Amino acid sequence: MDSIIYSPPDTKPALQRRLTLPLLILYGLGVTVGAGIYVLVGATAAKAGFYAPISFLLAAFVVAFTGFTYAELSTRFPVSAGEVAYVRNGFNSNTIALIVGLMVVTSGVVSSATISIGAAEYLSHFITISPQILIVSIILILGLVAVWGILQSVMLAAVFTLIEVSGLIFVIYYGFSIKPDLLNEIGTLIPPLEMGAWGGIVSAGLLAFFAFVGFEDIANVAEEVKQPHKNMPKAIIFTLLIATALYLAVVSVVILVVPMSDLTTSASPLALIFANASPTIKGAFTLIAIIATVNGVLIQMIMASRVLYGMASKGNLPKVLAYIHPKTHTPLIATALVVGIILVLALFLPMAQLAEMTSQVVLLVFMLVNLALIFIKLAKKPSELNYYKVPIIVPVIGFITSAILAFTGLM
Repeated sequence: MDSIIYSPPDTKPALQRRLTLPLLILYGLGVTVGAGIYVLVGATAAKAGFYAPISFLLAAFVVAFTGFTYAELSTRFPVSAGEVAYVRNGFNSNTIALIVGLMVVTSGVVSSATISIGAAEYLSHFITISPQILIVSIILILGLVAVWGILQSVMLAAVFTLIEVSGLIFVIYYGFSIKPDLLNEIGTLIPPLEMGAWGGIVSAGLLAFFAFVGFEDIANVAEEVKQPHKNMPKAIIFTLLIATALYLAVVSVVILVVPMSDLTTSASPLALIFANASPTIKGAFTLIAIIATVNGVLIQMIMASRVLYGMASKGNLPKVLAYIHPKTHTPLIATALVVGIILVLALFLPMAQLAEMTSQVVLLVFMLVNLALIFIKLAKKPSELNYYKVPIIVPVIGFITSAILAFTGLM
């Protein structure tokens, strides 16, 4: 039965199961946290104002149900190009599966392009050369890291993730050092029950949603995870819980400390909280922000290349994209293609447009993935693997919430 064949065709060399649960959580956090908080707080505040934290909470609610859907599907089908396998088995259509796979790749490369612009903005505080040269340098260097090896790449990403999370904790600490009575102002972040306020919140929710793009990347390295039936659900759930807690705390502090007029126009928003800090503190945080954004680019590169590899290994794309380098055990040609597309997007499209494009594509993928699980459950499709189970209401709500947010973004 095609639906229970999980290994790629008999080609040597192959991907290796080397990722543990801690590495998997850090992998998910690396792209999730780095992508959103370090780059898009200002753009979100421009739409939602002081209620930006609520936009992040709304996005977390939408993502949560789909997260549980991914938790089940990633254990039913623990393969690279996970969404392709989910949709193929749910819809019994190779065509829809191919479209979804290409959409996932699109979200990865567009997201990488978005974050690389933010990384160049932070790096410009240290290096005064053309932003275009910085963007090209960042993307090419990370492309080399991505083909180095999955364990090496993810371990480097894990170190970067620990650094970027410590940077967010420092933002919270420093914000309270500036305004010790910050907790007394939390009430100002609660919106009134007025259409005007909630219109901005929901509109900003699409941008805030981009900050959660990344947890689904975990599903696309499932073929390289040890004990995927145990580790995949845990990694997805912990990634979302930790990211949500960090987002709410950091966005609330930044909104209450940084002048709104400065925040809404900045491509490096978190650096603004250190505007009056010593040069040492400013420099240290900017370095952390560079690491955070660079980490997001690297992890999305890895994800997109694995999706191309997974589709090519199943015959949905040219076989050349399934080529695995005998020494690095990484999809060399697929990675090179991903790097090239990221370069073009980052150099020619603005950051906010790229972020909204990513969000719309990912929301459509989420809708189809939730539908796939609904169809699989209704058809009572068997599986030879132990897998994590959720009630059918979970993908139903996941589909509805994703559809509402996607429709809102088109208005």
